[in-house]
Amino acid sequence: MPADSGKKLFVGPRFRRIRQQLGLSQTQIAEGLGISPSYINLIERNQRPVTAQILLRLAETYDLDLRDLATADEDRFFAELNEIFSDPLFRQIDLPKQELRDLAELCPGVTHALQRLYAAYTEARRGETLVAAQMADRNEGPRFEANPIERVRDLIEANRNYFGELEQAAESLRDQLNVSAEELFAALSTRLREKHSVTTRIMPVDVMRDTLRRFDRHRRQLLISELVDAPGRVFQLAFQIGLAEASGHFESIVGRAGPLDDPARRLYRITLANYFAAAVMMPYATFHGAAEALAYDIHVLAQRFNVGFEQVCHRLTTLSRPNARGIPFFMLRVDNAGNVSKRFSSGTFPFSKFGGTCPLWNVHSTFDTPDRLLKQVIELPDGTRYFSIAQMVRRPIAPHPHPQPRFAIGLGCEIRHASKLVYAAGMDLDKAEGTPIGVNCRLCERENCSQRAEPPITRTLILDENTRRVSSFAFSNAREL
Repeated sequence: MPADSGKKLFVGPRFRRIRQQLGLSQTQIAEGLGISPSYINLIERNQRPVTAQILLRLAETYDLDLRDLATADEDRFFAELNEIFSDPLFRQIDLPKQELRDLAELCPGVTHALQRLYAAYTEARRGETLVAAQMADRNEGPRFEANPIERVRDLIEANRNYFGELEQAAESLRDQLNVSAEELFAALSTRLREKHSVTTRIMPVDVMRDTLRRFDRHRRQLLISELVDAPGRVFQLAFQIGLAEASGHFESIVGRAGPLDDPARRLYRITLANYFAAAVMMPYATFHGAAEALAYDIHVLAQRFNVGFEQVCHRLTTLSRPNARGIPFFMLRVDNAGNVSKRFSSGTFPFSKFGGTCPLWNVHSTFDTPDRLLKQVIELPDGTRYFSIAQMVRRPIAPHPHPQPRFAIGLGCEIRHASKLVYAAGMDLDKAEGTPIGVNCRLCERENCSQRAEPPITRTLILDENTRRVSSFAFSNAREL
């Protein structure tokens, strides 16, 4: 956003999202900016402009980076709309990119509605729901709901993967316990027993079988499998305490999400309890200070807080507290078949909602180098560059003869933040060559890629029995309309 004092901007939806992310009412933010609540209301309805002075005051008062606020949500919404409208279903519609950008900025609610509608369409097309049958016979049937996993992911992204009230509750709990990371398991176990009459028991695998944690309500026992490692055991205790002591916060956050079907509501509560547990193990202020001081050295952070590599990476994506922000990271977890089981972003990385990831991203190479942390500069087709690190993790231990679960964890940020990372020390980031990747094969229009799994849906496939190229798919240069 420019700092020209004479320029006026109509950015109502964006301003409203900023206020909501800060957890402030119109009256509260008006007091902080020294203007009237009625003027805030007019700004958010695009009936009054917001001047550069107000934006600068907003940045100074709440320690916001206006570069992030100007593009983060809009870029993500635009990427999602672009993915939807690249589908052959819309091939006959010549929709300019600028119109998609305008829609993403001015009507984020419409963007979200289109995402849900497209998700319903793709589910029905793949035969995974009963939508088509219900429409055909027009009988009343179960109401279709979007995939609850995607619905909850949308809610997490809408909150920029940060929940201030849970952070405060977790920090308050750690202050009350007043113990080191090494003593946390014993302290949480004691709190469960003394405050909630719940006994913690570590159980043999032949008793727990394929269950890692189970709460026995009748006997008031929290049973944890011996297969769970030390950080995992602490996490399960903190999760259980969250259900007992932070349930009111969970319900308040879920209530603000609007109408949810039962699976999405339950999953959202579990996700929030997971968030609380991580915040207990890595209290915000302490963890943020350590991350900055250690230049985001993940292995040292894991050792200091007695947590795992994946737990640290996930926690790093949540550092969005006003006046104490960390680097806006994105993270994903994939298995060796390329299935994405986690994705979180407090930045602008355009994760695909309807496909996998690019095989040229070295997060997939970690399975070949299980004991090494890999780093890479990647570049998307639009020229945006990111710095990423990746490492394979094993969790939890599986008894013989079951295969031990293995996942690759990728963590990254925009290249402009990379100089703050210990992993980029000694690198000339401005001159470092970026590996050209795409969001996924179906949306990537890069030519001659030997890793391509399918042609881009935006181009016409060319089939020539007389020619064999590096890529398995050849396609026209002209975009399909």
